[in-house]
This record gives sequence, structure tokens and C-alpha cells, in this order.
Amino acid sequence: MTATAGAWRLHRWSVLPGFGLGLGFTLFYLSLIVLIPLSALVLKASELDMASAWRVLASPRVFAAFRLTFLASAVAALVNSIFGLVIAWLLVRYRFWGRRIVDALVDLPFALPTAVAGVSLAALMAGNGWVGSMFAPFGVQIAYAPPGIVIALIFVGLPFVVRTVQPVLQDFEPELEEAAATLGADRWVTFIRVIFPALAPAMLTGFALAFARATGEYGSVIFIAGNRPGLTEIVPLLIVIKLEEFDYRGASVIAVASLAVSFSILMAINLLQRRLGQHRGRG
Repeated sequence: MTATAGAWRLHRWSVLPGFGLGLGFTLFYLSLIVLIPLSALVLKASELDMASAWRVLASPRVFAAFRLTFLASAVAALVNSIFGLVIAWLLVRYRFWGRRIVDALVDLPFALPTAVAGVSLAALMAGNGWVGSMFAPFGVQIAYAPPGIVIALIFVGLPFVVRTVQPVLQDFEPELEEAAATLGADRWVTFIRVIFPALAPAMLTGFALAFARATGEYGSVIFIAGNRPGLTEIVPLLIVIKLEEFDYRGASVIAVASLAVSFSILMAINLLQRRLGQHRGRG
């Protein structure tokens, strides 16, 4: 069969539209849902000159909110990368009673309203809560402090890592582990030299998704953060405060800056993921 005949048959029996129509629909949909709203945000922020925009971003309150938001998001995404791998490993490699329940619990943060999660976590982590009361005698405050923010962000970001790593583990060929064992490698060496390189791109993707989700989280954080300016105030809350003060330009400037930083970090992680994939392909 010639290449032309094969291409004709693929086009003839394709269920979805062809490339041209599919590309047009994709660009239209992304423009309608993503590009147009973001363009409107950038245009609103551009109503301020560079000096005024810089004064908004350089204020101590805004700088502290950015520092807390991105640092807490990075810590939460890192924790989720480690424990998300463990959970995905358990769900893929073992069969046990209650496995389906555990698998369903992983997706619970997707379905649970974030405000409900925030209220529940605040009740648990407060000084008189079940968990918070264990740390209160030692002077450790979890709720209404940065540790509570990290815990809330871990809660909302966990499914992204598990659901990204899980399919890669399911498709991993067990023959590679058997070959490593035949060559004398123990389990730890096999994991480091054989399994982890295959999981690294997926883990980076999960980290990026969890990080991006955490930077924009609002509902679950405001109930446990305490919302003290300069201490436990996050960027999404600061944007809402600016909007309530009818400072739409200031809110747009903060939103655009948050978008730029998040997009830059995601692009860097995607480039690193691609390089890891290319290096693994050459290996």
C-alpha cells in the first residue's frame, strides 16, 4: 500500500474532523476561553504606566504576598511529588483490600469544594483542633500561619501528581527490572538507575501542575491562612481585596505579574522535562 493510499484511508475513516478543521476549532476555542480573557487582563493592566505598575508590585505588602504564595506553592508541590509517587506506586504495584477506596480518595480534592476543605483543615489545625492541639504545647502554630497554607496547598495539589505518575508506572515494562536484577542490581539501584529516569518527566509534569494549581488557590487557603497583611496574605486574596477597593488597575497588575511568573516557571519545567525525555531517548 502506498503512502498516498494509506493517508487517504486514514482521512476517509477518521471519526474526528481533519487537521485543518481540527486546528481551526482548537485555535478558536483556546482564543475564546484563554487568550481573549488574558488579553483583556493585560490591556487593563497596561492602563498604568511602568512606574505606577512598579510601585504597586514593589510595595512591601505585595512583595510579601508573592514571596509567601510562590514559596508555599513550591514546598507543597515538592511534598506532593514525593508522596504522590509513593501513593501511585502503591496503587499500581499492589492489590489490597480497600484499594478502590484509596484510589477514589485521591480524586476527592477535585470534587470537594475548596471552601469546605479550608474550613475542615482550619478546624483540625487550630490550636484547639485535633491536630493543632498536639503542637500547641510546643509553641508550634499551624493554622493561621504559613504551615497551614502549605498543608492546604498540599491537599488541593496531590491528585495532579498521582494521576500523572500512575499511568507511567502502569505502562512500565517489568522486564527492565528483571534484567537489572539479573545483572546483580539490588532494588534501590534498580529504582534509581532504571525506574526513576522513566518517571522523572511525569513527576516534573505533576510538580508543574500542582505548583500551578497552588499559586491560584483561594478557597481552601483563606480559611486557614489568617490573612494577615505581610505575614499570611496570599496573592489571590490580595487581588480580591484590590477589586473590593475598586482598584481594578492595581488588581490587574498583580494578576499579570502572577501570571508571568507562573508561566515562566511552567515553561522552564517543560523545557527541563523535554531535555530529560531526549536524554532518556538517546540512552
